[in-house]
Order: sequence, then C-alpha cells, then structure tokens
Amino acid sequence: MKYVEGAANRDANVNLENIFKSYEGVHAVQDVSLEIEAGSFFSLLGPSGCGKSTTLRIVAGLEMPDSGTVRIGGHDVTNTPPQKRPTAMVFQNYALFPHMSVSENVGYGLAARKVKATQRRERVISALKRVGLAGLLDKSVTELSGGQQQRVALARAMATEPDVLLFDEPLSNLDVELREQTRFELKRMQTDSGVTSIYVTHDQEEALSLSDKMAIMKDGRIVQVGRPRDMYAHPETAFVARFLGGSNIIEHSHAELITEEKARSGEVLAIRPEDIVLRHDGPFEATLLDQQFLGRTSELWLKWKGVSLRVFGNSARITQSEVRFEVVASLWVRDDR
Repeated sequence: MKYVEGAANRDANVNLENIFKSYEGVHAVQDVSLEIEAGSFFSLLGPSGCGKSTTLRIVAGLEMPDSGTVRIGGHDVTNTPPQKRPTAMVFQNYALFPHMSVSENVGYGLAARKVKATQRRERVISALKRVGLAGLLDKSVTELSGGQQQRVALARAMATEPDVLLFDEPLSNLDVELREQTRFELKRMQTDSGVTSIYVTHDQEEALSLSDKMAIMKDGRIVQVGRPRDMYAHPETAFVARFLGGSNIIEHSHAELITEEKARSGEVLAIRPEDIVLRHDGPFEATLLDQQFLGRTSELWLKWKGVSLRVFGNSARITQSEVRFEVVASLWVRDDR
C-alpha cells in the first residue's frame, strides 16, 4: 500500500527495512533496519560520515535508497516524492527564506499545499504560539537571533501537521546556553504534540536527554539500538562504549589485572571515566599526566603500566605526580575497533 496525500495516518510508526545507499562506490548506508514507534522521540547518533543524515534524508524522500523499503504508518513510501510524504524536516541551517517575514516562512509549506488563506493564517499563528513567537508574525527573519530562527524553522515544520518530524542536527549552530534551553523546549513540544520524531545528532548529551530510544551508527551500519539509560549502562561494543560514554578501553593482560578475570577472546574491558576513583589506599598506582578544570568536575589523564586512562574527579586540584586509584565498575564488550 502506498501513502496517499490527504489521507495521513496519525498512527505514524516508521519502519526501515534493509536500506542500502551508495555514492560512487562508497557505502553510505548499509543494511539499515529500524522500527520506530508512533509518538516516540528517536535519535540517530554517531560521528560525522556514519550515515545518519543520509538515513534521515531517505525517510524524508530527499534521497532514494538503492534498495530496501521505507514505511510510514504502515504505508510503503519508498518511491513517494518528499512533498507527498507525511513528513516535515527541520534543517541544520534552518533553510529560511531571508526575503520573507516570519509568518510567510511558517506558512510556506501550507501555501504550497494550497491551504486556504484564512486557515493558513490560523495554523501559522497556532504554530508560532507553540514555539513562543506569536508576537513576531510580521518581522523579517533576518532580524531574528539564531535561537529565534531555529524556532521559526520548527514552527514551519509543525504548521503542516506532519505525522513525522525529522531533525537534522538543528541545535548545532546555537551557543551552549541556548542549545540547552531549546533542547528542553523541543522535548516538551514533542511530548505535548505526540508527533513521531526522528532526530540526527553527533552530540551524545542531546541524544541521551531527548530520546525515548536511539540507534548508534558506525560506517553506515546500526551497531546498537535501545533506550538511553540501557545503552549507556550496557554498551555492546568498544565503539559504543567509547562514543557514548568516553570509556577507557583496556586490553588483555591489563584487563586481567583490573578484574582478576581471564581475558575473553574477542572482547576488551570498558571502564567509564567516572568509574575510576582516586583513593589513597587504591590498589593501583599511576602517574598524573594532566588535569583540566571543568567547573563542577576535573578531567584527569593518568598513565598506568603504559595505558592512558581518562578519569573524572572532583574539582580540587591535585598536586602530586603519582596517584592511586580503584576501578569500581567495568564491563566486557566486543572489540569492534
């Protein structure tokens, strides 16, 4: 069954089945399959070039897969053009029209769908109220701050009342304080509206705080899917452990010293920085290489038996060059490096 314009299904789960996409022989997306529940906030997380934005663009219809199937609300939309899909995207650069006012930008998608002017204005005002910009209807977008422009882009996407909202790193151009504030508001609006949302980011903090579930990508493939807390506590591979929590990866004989367990074939030991605790009576001695003050905490770099260890400690400055430490938690993970 194909999606038919004007017959949007509000029970908008999204299914990707065995999606492949290559560019000039380079595999951007390789055998990606995902089930995204209706009404959920789902993040695609990974480093630059891992295939997450390409995957999002395939859902939007801005890229066509070489093979595989895209379903939205149970309807096959693989070959449906983007303007006929029940989706709306918020881009990294906002993609606003500088010669248009705020209301004209927000109403652009509605005008393209030939929504009547009276109804269009009502939906524009409603969308701007939801993002706190109702008083800026007639202002030029060039007069707005970066944060306000981001909200206009979100209002434009919401005004079309899509079944699925797609976000391609929409907060990356904002400063830290505004990014944190907007992240909170974005999650609130998504929860209130109940619209299925797919969010692309390379920022683990964004993914952890926003997501109901998330997938981590590497080299065009999905390497792990789950709920944020579960994935942080139980990474399955060295890549996930390092990317999601900045874990120290310890191999073979050194791992055996820490755990007093025989090293497992094809596995390495992952230790999060917060799970290494400096103690005067700790069982291991290391050399302090560097200490960087981060405000509430400090980041320490230790050298132990030739292994570099990243540690989060309290903000008090350490003056001695040799320190003792204890590992309070560790986890064996598959070595996929």
